[in-house]
Amino acid sequence: MPAAVPPPRSVLNEVLQPAVIVGALGYFVDIYDLTLVSILRVPSLTDLGVPASELVNRGVSLLNWQMAGMLLGGIFFGVIGDRIGRLAVLFGSILLYSLANIANGFVTSFEAYLALRFIAGFGLAGELGGSVTLVAEVLSKERRAYGTALVATIGVMGAVVGGFVAELVHWRTSYFIGGGLGLALLFLRVSVAESGMFDRLKAAAPHVKRGDFLSLFTRWSRFSKYARCILIGLPSWFVVGVLVTFSPEFARALRISGEIKAAYAVSILYLGLTVGDLASGLLTQWLGSRRKVVLGFILLTVAGMAAYFLSADAGARWFYTVIFWLGAGIGYWAVFVTIGAEQFGTNLRSTVATTVPNFVRGAVVPITLGFQFCKDRFGLLPGAMIVGAVCVAVALWALHGLEETHGKDLDYLEPS
Repeated sequence: MPAAVPPPRSVLNEVLQPAVIVGALGYFVDIYDLTLVSILRVPSLTDLGVPASELVNRGVSLLNWQMAGMLLGGIFFGVIGDRIGRLAVLFGSILLYSLANIANGFVTSFEAYLALRFIAGFGLAGELGGSVTLVAEVLSKERRAYGTALVATIGVMGAVVGGFVAELVHWRTSYFIGGGLGLALLFLRVSVAESGMFDRLKAAAPHVKRGDFLSLFTRWSRFSKYARCILIGLPSWFVVGVLVTFSPEFARALRISGEIKAAYAVSILYLGLTVGDLASGLLTQWLGSRRKVVLGFILLTVAGMAAYFLSADAGARWFYTVIFWLGAGIGYWAVFVTIGAEQFGTNLRSTVATTVPNFVRGAVVPITLGFQFCKDRFGLLPGAMIVGAVCVAVALWALHGLEETHGKDLDYLEPS
């Protein structure tokens, strides 16, 4: 008698499994901790004795040190994920950034603040790429976009919660809460199994070199593909690192009536990002295209930027609405990371998926430095417009040269 064919699993049964659920919760804690610098910039620096005239420059330094840590941590954890396993990344990264955030609640100097944000950034680097890699490999090719969309949608709510928590408790307590949430999540990670695709690779092809970061630069075709994966994410961190982090200063320059608080701005941005991530994930499934969705969301972001800079003399409600709009526009973040994971073979997938979002986050360093340069020469608003236009133009160019990966079979090796 022929073996009975099991009935097809429903979307919910396939998507709602431990790798996806715990990945979503991990990314929630990741985003909560990641955005604390922007949310707590003014109260924390003021409490440490930084004068008001230095809040922007010191805030840029804090953000840049955290992002520099993420840049290096992305390489480290990406390689670990391909050489040792996807779960090693998820355990190691959350332990490191949780301890760093708890220590951050005890700082008494700006220098210690900088050092701990670097360490926290190094740890934060592994969470998203590790989760997306694992989810992409455990779900079917027809439904993996649902899984990555769920991870991102729940994850970015961490910033919304972080903003509200910051209004209720002392800034040091916000850091303690972030660290405590991370340590609690470690116990849930025990229920998550390693990627079967990765285990098969280790067993069947032990001679294949895994996690070779430098191999991304040895062939022009491979490097070009890798670079384009990174560059399509630039508008996201221009919006986060410049327009929202320094939204109180932009609001004053635009003569916005009513107070604009960075904590509220970050929360509202990520509320929009939640909507955008869910919508972009669903649209890639319905349209059968990653590239079309990313293009549409970049154009939505451009429209949001235009509304932002044309908001002179508007009220605070309108300004916050535009920030929500910008959040929805950059809501292609999960699709962008998924594209990176889908472009490369199993022996390089974690390296790429973990480094790509962190190189984009690390790009906030040249973005903010470019913003400072243009601000000093052309003024606050024109300087931001110039940097934003460059980020969008580069992203559109990069997207044009990428292959479509929706429905692509991921069980293959990257040639050496």
